[in-house]
This record gives sequence, C-alpha cells and structure tokens, in this order.
Amino acid sequence: MIAIVIFILILSLLIVAHEFGHFIAARRNGVRVEQFSLGFGPSIFKKKVGDTEYSLSLIPLGGYVKMAGDSQSDYHGGGDEYFSKAPGRRFQIIFCGPFLNYVLGFLFFWMIFFMGYPTLTTKVGGLVEGYGAKEAGLEVADKILEVDGSRVNAWEELQQAIRERKDPAAVNLKVLRGNREMEFNVPVRGKSLKDQLGEKHFMGVIGISPFDEVIEIRHGFLKSAWLGMKKTVDLTALTYTGLWRLVSGRMSMRDSMTGPLGIFFITSKAAKLGIIAVLHLMAVLSISLAIFNLLPLPILDGGHLFLLGLEKIRKRALGVKAEEVVNNLGFSLMIMLALFVTYNDILRLYGDKIGRMVVK
Repeated sequence: MIAIVIFILILSLLIVAHEFGHFIAARRNGVRVEQFSLGFGPSIFKKKVGDTEYSLSLIPLGGYVKMAGDSQSDYHGGGDEYFSKAPGRRFQIIFCGPFLNYVLGFLFFWMIFFMGYPTLTTKVGGLVEGYGAKEAGLEVADKILEVDGSRVNAWEELQQAIRERKDPAAVNLKVLRGNREMEFNVPVRGKSLKDQLGEKHFMGVIGISPFDEVIEIRHGFLKSAWLGMKKTVDLTALTYTGLWRLVSGRMSMRDSMTGPLGIFFITSKAAKLGIIAVLHLMAVLSISLAIFNLLPLPILDGGHLFLLGLEKIRKRALGVKAEEVVNNLGFSLMIMLALFVTYNDILRLYGDKIGRMVVK
C-alpha cells in the first residue's frame, strides 16, 4: 500500500512540474490557460480561479494544460490564444515543460549529494586468482586509500580509476592494513566487460571484489550542486547513447524500455531502501521524462517543437487537416507504445509465473 502511495506521489509531482512549466510560460507570454488537469478519466475535484479551471481526475497517470486556441481548429484570432503568438514564444511555452523536469531532476541529485548517500568503501572483500592484486600481495580487509597518488573514498571511485588503465599497465596503490600504510605496484589486466547499456568495453581490472562495508558520503552545498549538474549531464548522455543504440538495432527494445507497471515495481523496491533511493529514482524519472518528451515524435513536446521549426522554414503553420492527421498519428503511436511496454513489463516481471501456470 505504501509503495502505491509513493508511486502515485512521484508520478503526480513529475507531471505537475512538467505541466506547470507549460502553464507558467503560457501565462508569461500572454496566453490564456483554460484548464490545468492532473490525471485522466472522471474528475474528482474542480475549482475555477480566474480564467483557469484546475481539476484532479481519478487516474493519476498523466495530465495536461489546455490553452486557448492551442489547435488550428480552436483558434479564432484572439490576442490571448496560443496560435496568435510568434513561433519563438510558442517554443518557450512548449520547451518549459521538459525544462522544468530537468531542473527538478537536477535538484533531486543536488539534495542526494548534500544529504548524504550510502556507498561501498574501498576495503577489499575478495581476491581473484591469476589477477594482479593477489600476485602483488594484497589481502582481504586491506583498505585502498590512493590510486597513483589520487585519493579514493568509495568503491565506485576505485573502479573508475583502475578501469581507465590499459593493459599492459600497473597501478601504485596505497593501502591501509591494520594501522600500517603500505604501497603495492599492482599489474592491471584488460578484460571485456559490459557497461550500463550492455555494450562491451575493454577495461582494466586487478581482480578484487568489495567488502560488505557501507559508509555515508556527504558533500558541501556548492560541491553538491556541481556533482548534481555532472550527474544530470552524464545521465542525459547515457540516455541518448541508449536511444541511439536502440534506433540502430544494437540494443533490444524489450530490454531497454519500461512502463507504469515496471516503474511501480522499481518504486516498491526503492521505497524499502529509504529516502535517498526514492530521491534517486525521482531524479532519474524526471530527467527521463524530459528527454522522452523532447523526442521529435507527434503529440510529444519534441514533435511540436519540430513542427514549429518547420513552420519557421515554411513561413506558415500546418493546416487544420494536416494537424489532425499528425495528432491522430501521434496518439496512435503513444497507444501502441503504452501497450507494448505494458506487455513487456508483464513478461519481464511475471513471465515465469505465467509460464508455470500454463504448464500446470
């Protein structure tokens, strides 16, 4: 039950942030907003304030901002209508939705680095036969302090420092053993390993595994902001790389996409791990929502931006018929995508159970 509540709260916050971006940009550009809605289906709450009706609907899986004259068929030439504004102003209105999701994701990452997050220490938990660490004389429970003179505080930093070395190579490790500091010259061996997107890369390894010891790392206010920005940029680059691999056929769509069911499953796991895990999930989802919405597909914000660019080149907007065709195509694509990811989530999460039921 708690997971369901957290799931609804997360989705609602991300959707409200996105739609508020459109809302505030529309108001700033003199466009009348007729409706601000969270959710779909039967309305359970409505309140009109000024020109805008605010509503809450039963199904919290989306939302929308309805602007005056935001389609060719609804445009009557009023000065406060969407299509009365220049393409540059309409660009601002559309772009501000995904932009606010980006800002929200960055703020969550900033909070995580500032509040403190759990991570594995650099203590050695195991040694692999035939690799450099064991050959050089490292032992279980040794704590690695430096790699080639650079301080490492977490297992992730240690991995990154060693993976960048090419075979053949060696690293100088400063190690704390008991109360004594020691230095080891450790050979690095190249090994083909998969990255987060399943792509194989040749990386340096020394043959160690982590000790089951966790510490909490906190950073200062400004350092956290810098790390939050870096994390946002890295996640964006990783996502676009994944999309390119998806489009080019180097990554399976089935293994790389998830829908509400999959997000709920991830949320339920994050809720058990604590507030930092939930904040991390919210940051990733918010940035992913921004990136997805900026894809140049009909009905998405990116599709509208693409049409604005086309309008700028053609010196005129699409006609009513063409706009209807594009919107219907976009709506059909979204329905097909929603059905696909839901089917995919069911197979991935419950495929084994379904298979056993069929066999019985």
